[in-house]
Amino acid sequence: MNETESRPEIGQVVKISQGREAGQYAIIINVVDDRFVLLADGEKRKYDRPKKKNFNHIILTDYISPEVQNSLLGTGRVTNGKLRFAISKFVKEIVADLKKGDQLDGERRCN
Repeated sequence: MNETESRPEIGQVVKISQGREAGQYAIIINVVDDRFVLLADGEKRKYDRPKKKNFNHIILTDYISPEVQNSLLGTGRVTNGKLRFAISKFVKEIVADLKKGDQLDGERRCN
């Protein structure tokens, strides 16, 4: 990644673009290194069993959940309920406002 591209942040909502979970939303709970992040959604992917995902297989959004970010940075943990709440809030506020076929303004690939 070069400097002009955005860096993934803890608490950031991403859309999975590759693999079995393609099209679903998840939250970054940890940045492993400059190629991988750990994702969880609180439902299928619980906090204690996150998915390790390559940057090239996710699309970052501009939405960072303050509740999740504060919890992870403060205590190092987050509840699955908080993850589910943050994703449902994002989907209701951001995705529901879009017409079908529009791309999120804040979506961008990480490759």
